[in-house]
Amino acid sequence: MFDEMSMRIIRELSKDSRMSFRALSKKLGVSPSTVIQKVRRLERKGVIQGYSVLFDYEKLGYELTAIIEVMARKGKLVEAEREIAQLPHVTGVYDATGACDAIVVAKFKNREEMNRFVKHLLGLKGVEKTNTHFVLNVVKEDFSHLL
Repeated sequence: MFDEMSMRIIRELSKDSRMSFRALSKKLGVSPSTVIQKVRRLERKGVIQGYSVLFDYEKLGYELTAIIEVMARKGKLVEAEREIAQLPHVTGVYDATGACDAIVVAKFKNREEMNRFVKHLLGLKGVEKTNTHFVLNVVKEDFSHLL
């Protein structure tokens, strides 16, 4: 799908998105114009959707992570997912197979915040029921190996 140089650029930017084009070109052994051209193409195609910083959310006070299974009311799944995706605390919404219709991942500063959030979810007209799991310990959370 992408040439080797584009993949190398993607890997390097996933490690350090602040790396300058000049530094990136030096690291990869190609001209800055080649790097700029490839990065701009990846941006146009939507492969690179933005540049961000990785945070330690626990150090920012978000000590609780919940994985919430959502069962939607008949015919209301897409509507419910869109509404849930807009809520604060939500870091991911996934269509799922199995016993639930969707899986929501959310982060909270305390139990009370999570309690209000789950009760709010249950009040949404597209949500039939939920099943909430607390994350006790993150053993691995890393998407970089996919690149």
